[in-house]
Amino acid sequence: MTVSNMTTDYKSQYFQLLAEKFDSEEKVATEIINLESILELPKGTEHFVSDLHGEFQSFQHVLRNGSGNVKVKIDDIFKDRLTDDELSELAALVYYPKEKLTLIKNQFTDKEELAAWYKSKIEQLIELVAHSSSKYTRSKLRKALPPQFAYIIEELLYKKDEHDNKKRYYDRILNEIIELGQANKLITGLSFTIQRLVVDHLHVVGDIYDRGPEPDKIMDTLIDYHSVDIQWGNHDVLWLGAYAGSKVCLANIIRICARYNNLDIIEDAYGINLRPLFTLADKYYDDNPAFHPKKTSGKPLTEDEQLQMTKVQQAISMIQFKLESPIIKRRPSFDMDDRLVLENINYDTMEYTVGDKTYPLENTCFSTVNRNNPSQLTDEEADVMNTLLISVQQSEKLKRHMNFMMKKGSLYLRYNGNLLIHGCIPVTENCDMEGMEINGEMYYGRELLDQFEIYLRHAFTHLDDTEDLATDLIWYLWTGKKSSLFGKRAMTTFERYFISDKATHKEVKNPYYSLREKPEMAQKFLKEFDLDPEHGHIVNGHTPVKEKEGENPIKADGKLIVIDGGFSKAYQSTTGIAGYTLLFNSYGMQLVAHQEFNSKDKVLENESDVLAVRRIVDEELERKKVRDTEIGKRLRYEIDMLKTLMKHRYLN
Repeated sequence: MTVSNMTTDYKSQYFQLLAEKFDSEEKVATEIINLESILELPKGTEHFVSDLHGEFQSFQHVLRNGSGNVKVKIDDIFKDRLTDDELSELAALVYYPKEKLTLIKNQFTDKEELAAWYKSKIEQLIELVAHSSSKYTRSKLRKALPPQFAYIIEELLYKKDEHDNKKRYYDRILNEIIELGQANKLITGLSFTIQRLVVDHLHVVGDIYDRGPEPDKIMDTLIDYHSVDIQWGNHDVLWLGAYAGSKVCLANIIRICARYNNLDIIEDAYGINLRPLFTLADKYYDDNPAFHPKKTSGKPLTEDEQLQMTKVQQAISMIQFKLESPIIKRRPSFDMDDRLVLENINYDTMEYTVGDKTYPLENTCFSTVNRNNPSQLTDEEADVMNTLLISVQQSEKLKRHMNFMMKKGSLYLRYNGNLLIHGCIPVTENCDMEGMEINGEMYYGRELLDQFEIYLRHAFTHLDDTEDLATDLIWYLWTGKKSSLFGKRAMTTFERYFISDKATHKEVKNPYYSLREKPEMAQKFLKEFDLDPEHGHIVNGHTPVKEKEGENPIKADGKLIVIDGGFSKAYQSTTGIAGYTLLFNSYGMQLVAHQEFNSKDKVLENESDVLAVRRIVDEELERKKVRDTEIGKRLRYEIDMLKTLMKHRYLN
């Protein structure tokens, strides 16, 4: 809403609020001067990550080093003053101050030598804070400082003493900090301040959940982060759907956790009791090689643990296939009859027919299937799912995480001229936007994604409606052929378990994934979302970039960037790297490739980072300012309001 089209009542109320806050001409003028000045500052750094898949340790390291931004700042200041080892030591200190300080303290036996080291590092960190905050106002910097040391840090930051009048004053500050045992706390606070300053805003372009062991810790970190948004991924929507009441989404979550030996997330992290499911699994299922959990780099399983995971995965998979059938039947617009998998089985011959082809089934486990009504849950299965759903919706921690996901999340985001979207924009092979019927209306492109989000938000606020269209559409976003998150024609989970012919395992991608290589298509997608096709970019996740096979994450002549490079350890053998991240500052965009992150202990001991190559995506011909950003739009709006207040209240 602009000044010109505000209603009279709204304008009157707004002016009244402004008048109460800025109750003098001088206060209004000061705020206008402040905001106009901020518009001339350089644009802050945006940090893009994607497909974290529960890999908290890797994510935390990337967050702490700002995808190499911290090291760049250190080199800017100290590369001609410190050795390579000293530069690396300082970087490790900023990344993991508490741990590094413990190691350093044990290295010194002489108290005076330790004090000298403390003084040197505090002075270096003060310089680094000053450099990292050079494009922020003092007010914004003050908010980033540790409150208990804000006064002391500001004194040290803004010291100017050309005539040596205050040299002893500044020396005394440092000496007292050390003598009073506050050096460790101050260094830790300064390090965390630097981490915060090098990134102004974080974008998570989907898939926080599944596969990796600690998505809950990622969510806790994001909740505490100073500025963040989330573009939902298909795995995130699965968790949102489970909390919103979708039993089939819940079954998928449990199946994936069992497949990747991550049931601890459900039981320990979120306090959801899986014992009824274990009892059911023990009763009806045995060992089955098709359902063995995937081997990961985590704690190895004992034989008994592997058998339990195998049984659980079978039990929940059969429940999942049963729960899918009623949705497919009551939603013909989903066009998923070919996924009525349990109804395509000849249970006498154990063969599976799809289209005009029939395949023998192996590793079968259909003991709970009613041949006359394959989609019918047994009473025990129904009781298990009812109990699990209640437990999910009563988990306070999960509720907090899902509420945050909804508050900060969306299916796509238009931000600073760029389009952030986890998966795809469904299109046909003829390059047209692909349409889908929802509740009797056809939707295409951006309107289709808007409808998906409207229904998802409705389902999330109506937890008791578990079989309505909104809840069914959340599951469709996970697996439907026109879903912007799934982006494939069918999910072949059933075939991968039971059919040896790998041709049946193939999941055909939406044409978007081949068409996005073309600059003209990237421009078309940007236009569809009312973004400038010449200067905007599309940022995608979802599909791992196989760099070791020569795939380029920068597509369409730099108009589209894919940043799923394999945070998930399960994909790293395929991608050849351990994830991409993207930085967008006032000078342009840079893509950062990461090597495998093993542990912070190696960073601390070897003082080596895990960054690989930075690639320039786009360089700005003219350095971007705050006025060119989304924040700038908001500030200009506030300035207009204040000037209108000044004119009507004080200048008449």
